Amino acid sequence: MEIKVIVGNIAEVEAGAIIVNFFEGTPHLDGDIATIDKALDGVISQLINQGEIKGKLNEITIIHSLGKLPATRVVITGLGKQQELSQDRVRGAMAETCRLLQQKGIDSIATVAQGAGVAGISPESAAQAVTEGALLGVYSFRRHITKEAEHGEIKRLTIVGSDGANLPGLQRGSDKGRVLAEAANLARDMVNEPANYMTPSHMAEVAAKLAENYGLELKVLEREQMQELGMGGLLGVAQGSRQPPKFIVLHYRGGASDEIDMALVGKGITFDSGGISIKPSEGMAEMKGDMAGGAAVMAAIGALAQLKPKVNVVAIIPATENLPSENALKPGDILTAMNGKTIEIISTDAEGRLILADALGYARKIGAKFVVDVATLTGACHVALGDICSGAFGNNQELVDRVIAAGAEAGELIWQMPMYDEYKEQIKSDVADIKNVGGRYGGAITAAQFLAEFVGDTPWVHLDIAGTSMSEKERAYLVKGATGVPVRTLVNLVLSLAQER
Repeated sequence: MEIKVIVGNIAEVEAGAIIVNFFEGTPHLDGDIATIDKALDGVISQLINQGEIKGKLNEITIIHSLGKLPATRVVITGLGKQQELSQDRVRGAMAETCRLLQQKGIDSIATVAQGAGVAGISPESAAQAVTEGALLGVYSFRRHITKEAEHGEIKRLTIVGSDGANLPGLQRGSDKGRVLAEAANLARDMVNEPANYMTPSHMAEVAAKLAENYGLELKVLEREQMQELGMGGLLGVAQGSRQPPKFIVLHYRGGASDEIDMALVGKGITFDSGGISIKPSEGMAEMKGDMAGGAAVMAAIGALAQLKPKVNVVAIIPATENLPSENALKPGDILTAMNGKTIEIISTDAEGRLILADALGYARKIGAKFVVDVATLTGACHVALGDICSGAFGNNQELVDRVIAAGAEAGELIWQMPMYDEYKEQIKSDVADIKNVGGRYGGAITAAQFLAEFVGDTPWVHLDIAGTSMSEKERAYLVKGATGVPVRTLVNLVLSLAQER
C-alpha cells in the first residue's frame, strides 16, 4: 500500500473513498465533516437526526457522493465518546474502516488525521495510528491459496492534514507507523506459515534476509557449536527431529559502546507435537505457531534497524521442532543446560522452557543489561488471561513497568503475574537441580520460575503470549490467525530506553 501525507482540504481529494470521523454525542457538525455535509446537501446531518449515524466506536457509514465531490464515496467513522478517545481506538477504527472498504473493492482512500488534537493525541500520533490501523487491518495471508481473491487491495492511502505546520509531524508519524505495522505483519507471515515451510532453517533464512536488508549482524550457531557451548536444553529437544536446530543471533548496533543494552529472546519451536508426551490431535495444527516469540523478536529488531535508536540490541532465537522419534527426549531424562544446571524432564511437552534456558544463559554470557523473553509458553497462561492480554513475569519491577507501558502504547495489553518464591517449591527435583514441570496448579508461574533460574540477577521480563499470539476472529486491527503480538511493544520498549540515553 502506498501511503502519502499531504496538506489540503479532504473534500477536494479525488479517491474511491474519503474518511472523516464523528464522535458520539456531538451536538453539531464543524470542520471537514461540516464542509462535506454542505457539499452533499445536508445528507450527513439528516442521517444523524434520523439516528442512523450515532458516532459509536467503529460504526461505519458509507455515503455515495453522486458526483457532488471528487471522491466517489464519503465514509463516516465513529470514534465513540470524545473524552474516551485513545490512539488505540483510532488504530482500531481505521482498521475496521479500511477492511470494509477493501472488501467493497475500493483501491484508493484518503482520510483526515483521525483524532488529532483530541484527548492529547498529537497530529504525529494520529498519523501513526491511522497508518498502523490501515496496514494491520487489511492484512491477509494468502501465500498458499491458488484461487484469486474476491476483491482487490487498497493500493493508495492519503493522509490529509489541514495545517502545513503539522506536515513534518504527520510524515514522521506515518513513517513510524508503517515500520511498526510492517514488522508486525512480517511476524504474522512467519507464524501463519505451515511448519513444513517455516522450519528452523527457514527461520534462519528470514534472519539472513533481515540482516541483508537492514544492516544487522547475523550469527547462526549449528549443532556442533551448540554442543561446544553445552546447550543441553536446546539439543535435547532437537534430538527427536530430522530438522537441524538453529541458534539465531541478530545484532543491531546503534549505540556508541559495545555493550548490549537489551536482549530480546524468542522461543522458536517451529512445530510442537509435545514429543513423547504427545499432545491430543485436536488443535495440534495450531502448534505451527509455537515459534511466535521467535518471529516477534526477529521482526522487532528489523524494525529497530529502520528506526535507528542509539542503543545496542540483540535478538536471540533458539529454533527447533519438538517431535517424537526413537531418538526423542523422554520423560525421566536429565539434561544439562548451558549454565551447568541439571534439569529433570517430567514432560517433553514443556520443551519451550528448555530451549529458552540456553538462550537466556547465552544472553547472560554476552552481558546483556536487560533481557525480555517472549514465548507461547503455557496453556495455563491462556486459561488465566484468555486472549485479551499477555502475562508478564519478572525479577525487576522497573523493567516490568516499562514493558507494560510499552504494551499500553501499542494497544497490546499486558498483565503482571506473581513471582513469589513459594512457587519454586513446585519445580524442585529429587534427582536434578530442577524439574521442567511444577504440576497442574500455577503452571504459568512455575514455568516463569523455571526460566528465572537461568537469568541470575540480570533484570528480566518474561512475556507469555500463549493466548495472544493467535486470534480466532477479526477484532479491530487484529485479523483471524497470527496477531504479531508483541512486536510493537518490544519496539516501543527499546525506543523508550533510547530516549533516556
